[in-house]
Amino acid sequence: MKKITIGIIGAGRIGKIHADNMARLPNVEIAAISDLFVGPELEAWAAERGIGLVTKNSGDIIAHPDIDAVFICSSTDTHVPLIKQAAQAGKHIFCEKPVSMDLAQTREGVAAAAEAGVKLQIGFNRRFDHNFKRVREHVQAGTIGRPHLIKITSRDPSPPGESYIRVSGGLFMDMAIHDFDMARYLAGSEVEEVYAQGNVLVDPVFAKYGDIDTAVITLRFENGALGVIDNSRKAAYGYDQRAEVFGSKGSVAVANDYPNSAVVSCADGTYSDKPLHFFLERYNQAYVDETRLFVECLLDGGPLVVDGHDALQAESIALAAKLSLRLRRPVRLDELDELGNKE
Repeated sequence: MKKITIGIIGAGRIGKIHADNMARLPNVEIAAISDLFVGPELEAWAAERGIGLVTKNSGDIIAHPDIDAVFICSSTDTHVPLIKQAAQAGKHIFCEKPVSMDLAQTREGVAAAAEAGVKLQIGFNRRFDHNFKRVREHVQAGTIGRPHLIKITSRDPSPPGESYIRVSGGLFMDMAIHDFDMARYLAGSEVEEVYAQGNVLVDPVFAKYGDIDTAVITLRFENGALGVIDNSRKAAYGYDQRAEVFGSKGSVAVANDYPNSAVVSCADGTYSDKPLHFFLERYNQAYVDETRLFVECLLDGGPLVVDGHDALQAESIALAAKLSLRLRRPVRLDELDELGNKE
């Protein structure tokens, strides 16, 4: 059996999740992992998984002659330089989202991969979720006719800590960027205009960093469809992930995933469990599938499900949303270069 040899850059939570998911794939070997904070704990963790090289230097991963592909799971500010280095070394690349906080830099990274002829997959794992994939299939099959409205609800069970908020890039770039990619994926069309409204309703700490915790974003797609996304950093009842596409012949919608489908009915009322707690539980299988399909694309040469173009589009929508909130008006994506690609 042909195998793909992989190196992981960044041994934080997401890097370790990818490593454990890859360990389940018979055609993958993890040769090395790098992190700035290598210590006995990480070395022991790697040894348990048969990872032979643990290093502080990401260059050791990129220069490794046996490594076919790298997973970039380090901080966002390192993504583009690492993409360029990996591309130059002829390594295929999986990079967590966002590629960067700056469209010009993201374009450079995407172009570097294209020029080197290596594959670049971006970590928009929700495309691999069983629910959302089914919606997409019905839209593509024409089951609901021409899409008219795309509605996405995405609410976290609790807000992140202040240390994370400070460097997150804001709600649009950190949280809603998944929904921007999902809106394009479900609509089967590019976004041409964005109008965002937001406020701080959950925790004043967001305002301290010029951020918001609650938002409603409307989208206009090139195919004429309209989109509505609502976001909150805190839903008291749990992780809320729902979507609907309404079209000329009907609609297709998906609700939350639950630990079980039991509904208890009694004199006091009707009860069921809260939704699966957060993204690691809700999208556990999606993380596995995005890794598996990336590896399959490397083995058979097929197209990626989500690539650098998708990263650029999602980041463009996020930037347009930031500008819309600040300017208090709709922002077209073709205005971004004129307005400046930084908020």
